[in-house]
Amino acid sequence: MPNTRRFAIINGDDFGFSSGVNQAIIKAHKQGILTSTSLMVSGDAAEDAIALAHNYPNLAVGLHLVLVCGRAVMPPTQIPHLVSSNGNFPDSPLRAGLRYQFHTAARSELRQEIRAQLTKFSDSGLSLSHVDGHLHLHSHPIVLSILVELAHEFNIRVIRLPNEELGMSLKLDRRRLLTKLVWSGVFTLLRRYGETLLTSHHINYANRVYGLLQTGNMTEEYLLGLIPQIEADLVEIYSHPAMVNPSEPLNNPPGAGTVELAALLSEQVRQTLTDNGFELTNYVKIN
Repeated sequence: MPNTRRFAIINGDDFGFSSGVNQAIIKAHKQGILTSTSLMVSGDAAEDAIALAHNYPNLAVGLHLVLVCGRAVMPPTQIPHLVSSNGNFPDSPLRAGLRYQFHTAARSELRQEIRAQLTKFSDSGLSLSHVDGHLHLHSHPIVLSILVELAHEFNIRVIRLPNEELGMSLKLDRRRLLTKLVWSGVFTLLRRYGETLLTSHHINYANRVYGLLQTGNMTEEYLLGLIPQIEADLVEIYSHPAMVNPSEPLNNPPGAGTVELAALLSEQVRQTLTDNGFELTNYVKIN
């Protein structure tokens, strides 16, 4: 009897954040293992990212929904309970999450902004691979429910649900222990809610998603330790590759983006995926 096929989706977040991020994602796709990316339609370099994506049809592109630490698509006068006068969301995920949960006017505006970001993605002419979110705020129950409501209209077939084993992460790297403990607890609960909701609406998600607990530090060393321990057969591994441009803002702590890009270009990482039976793919090909 043949062995079960195993699939790995390697995603680069923050496409459109800056030209340095865009360049890194394209390089990781052309020369490395990256198969998928997530577009910030309100990013400073979104138009550049869209143009690049049209030149690389094998690069699957999803929406990186921005509802915190970024700029809205809609004018601030239309969503005054969501953003500041200059159109920026709060920098605190906790503050944003509480507002979306308990502020009635903000929830109404939130639906409008999510629709606007999906519409802007649709207008790009790109095929929507999946939806995820900046700092995973798309996992918030209110946000996730809105995405499910809009799924048929915008052909949302896959939504990321962070899901990785805390013990495995700590065995590889025990730094930021308290943060990892808190995040693991919070996102385990959000995953349970998300699985029930998405399954009931026939929206797909990967068995495991790796990157949350090691955000900003998905190094070659970490991936070489992680991949042989993975038991699931459909996984997403995501990171935030970037090339440094002194004139542009960073999407991660200094140096993190270049380290994560190096991991995606590593032949050792590619070989380890192969040795453990993983085929590189994306959500478009398997859904």
